[in-house]
Amino acid sequence: MRTTDSPAPTATGTPAATTPTATLRKLYLARFAFALVWAGVVLSMADTLGGLTAALLVLYPLVDVAAAVVDARASRAAGATRRSLTGLHVNVAVSLLTAVAVGVAATSGIPAVLRVWGAWAVVAGLVQLVVAVRRRRAGGQWPLIVSGAVSTLAGASFIASAGTGDPTLSGAAGYAVPGGIFFLVSALRLGRSARNR
Repeated sequence: MRTTDSPAPTATGTPAATTPTATLRKLYLARFAFALVWAGVVLSMADTLGGLTAALLVLYPLVDVAAAVVDARASRAAGATRRSLTGLHVNVAVSLLTAVAVGVAATSGIPAVLRVWGAWAVVAGLVQLVVAVRRRRAGGQWPLIVSGAVSTLAGASFIASAGTGDPTLSGAAGYAVPGGIFFLVSALRLGRSARNR
């Protein structure tokens, strides 16, 4: 399969549809770029919880929803069964619920946000772990398996840090960076797997 930005030409010279591997690779690269920019902005205001910070905290799980939808469409185009897409559907539901919960928690302060963010990181990490393990034959999934495990552990630490004397959002912002790097590594591995085929 090709992973270039332009679709492979067919026998008639017209471009074929973008392959599911190419779609996932682009998605992973976009997730990497978004995570770095988002983390940088949130880190710059991690000590306070104003309207912009709250909006950015709600935006992050909404981007996760959009990415899961794109991922599910690409997987369906590759012949994935409804059952194999369950993890992505769960991710959409959990991330939508998280966006609402973070918005509500933001009215109560940083500790409440950290508890919600932590619970989401645990659940999302477990879901990512399951989805990546099921997909490991496609290639490029080991970084996402590790990322899922790291997310689960990080979520537990966010919940614990909510009870400290002066909690900040720096941990939540920093959490996006390794996740973004894992997406970049997965994109590179997918590209290599596609070329080897």
